[in-house]
Amino acid sequence: MQSQNDAVERLIVGGGIAGLSTALALAHAGLPATVLERDPPPPSGEDGDRAFFDWPRRGAAQFRHPHAFLGLLCNLLETRYPALLEALYAAGARRVDYQDMLPVELREVYRPEEGDERLWVLMCRRAILETQLRRAVEALPEVRLLSQVHVEGLRLDTSGARPRVLGVTLRRDSAERYGPTLDAEVVIDASGRTSKLPRWLAAQGISISEQNDDAEIVYYTRHYRRLPGVEEPTRGGKDPGAGDLGYLKYGVFPGDAGNFAIILCVHRAEQALHEAVTDSARFDAICSRIPGLAPWLEPGTFEARTEAFGIGDIRSVWRHYLHQGEPVVDNLFAVGDAALRTNPLYGRGCSTSVLHAHILADVLSSDDDPVRRARRFDERTEAELRPIFQASLTEDRRGIRRALAAMEGSIVERADGPRSLKQRFTLAFGDALAAAARHNLRVNRGMMRTVNLLEPPGAFLKDWRTQAIIYGYMLRGRPRNAAARIVRGPERGELLDQLAQPL
Repeated sequence: MQSQNDAVERLIVGGGIAGLSTALALAHAGLPATVLERDPPPPSGEDGDRAFFDWPRRGAAQFRHPHAFLGLLCNLLETRYPALLEALYAAGARRVDYQDMLPVELREVYRPEEGDERLWVLMCRRAILETQLRRAVEALPEVRLLSQVHVEGLRLDTSGARPRVLGVTLRRDSAERYGPTLDAEVVIDASGRTSKLPRWLAAQGISISEQNDDAEIVYYTRHYRRLPGVEEPTRGGKDPGAGDLGYLKYGVFPGDAGNFAIILCVHRAEQALHEAVTDSARFDAICSRIPGLAPWLEPGTFEARTEAFGIGDIRSVWRHYLHQGEPVVDNLFAVGDAALRTNPLYGRGCSTSVLHAHILADVLSSDDDPVRRARRFDERTEAELRPIFQASLTEDRRGIRRALAAMEGSIVERADGPRSLKQRFTLAFGDALAAAARHNLRVNRGMMRTVNLLEPPGAFLKDWRTQAIIYGYMLRGRPRNAAARIVRGPERGELLDQLAQPL
């Protein structure tokens, strides 16, 4: 049992992707930490299925939903943690390089250029990544990881000009093992999208400002596995494995060991579609009617591994732990989804969480002053993560408009016709960009740097050569360019009529 004078230097609440990455980054900077995780450790051994199916990760609601491990995360692993990357490969994770993701129109003309080596993704289930990340962290002498520890509150010293963190209080079952409190000089909240930190602060009369925007979607997943000897469908064809039909968004996520997952997302007001995607047989029926998904569900090529299951409360959230340039609590930080959330549809959450963890480690290793490092952490978070957050929020709002227009029987671009020259230009530019990205390597590379979070969203569009290429495509006219943007799939009314029939 910890004594009152036995304070740890840094206490991390939450042992998911954000918490483990924070511990890893802190150790890499020579800073010891203790991690408190409410769930039990993963099953022993290297069986990815056991980790996926048998690990009770109640603290991570999105654990069994598919994840995208983008270039930002992958390059960080490759440069700083090569042993962890090798462990992921050994566990079944796959590397997919830039040339393997190119559309078919560009494969024959592709020639490698400097920087292409950074455009790659890792494909596996989250259970694989989290298991190997946890084992890497457990092996570090600078880290103590305690499982099945339930944190109940935050301890503060409120006697000074500003509250100062003292540690955390534990729930009775955890207190029996570690005492009623754990003291710490620094507390880091990495407890994810369901963080209780705002509630704990409010209970002590401290409020934090928050931006909170509802994406207004329901999000459903089903997992499958390809049968032995069956190859994956070819990437880069005219029908993408991810797209937006206006009334329905979809995506396929190839994983490890022949596993793959499909997601379907609809606006929450689409009652009939909402009910359909909750039913596994109708979920498959919808997928089979979408050309980008149908090849994955060809009869005799796969087996279903789960029923369709959903996740709700899809929001963009940004919490501010500074007020008028001062920390609301000294030595208290939040990383990952506990601080900022984006729609998981875009697959950015793991990458931004890992980046956020390393920003915090850099700040804590370079300054001991609580005010200066709180300001520096906030400045870097704003500079490096706000553009990604804002791009996700913009996409959410565009998706809401498209979905509502589809329910009204129109397409957003056609609803009452464009109302201004600016609108017409924006739509024409978007069509030209989509066409250029499919047929021009310079534009495609720029878009992939944005997708993989290797530069701020849309930064490649500031390049004058890229602009010239896109404007050249605009001269071809929207009808010709629109073919690259339009995703083939059933019309909403047609699909609803089909779903009304018995299977």
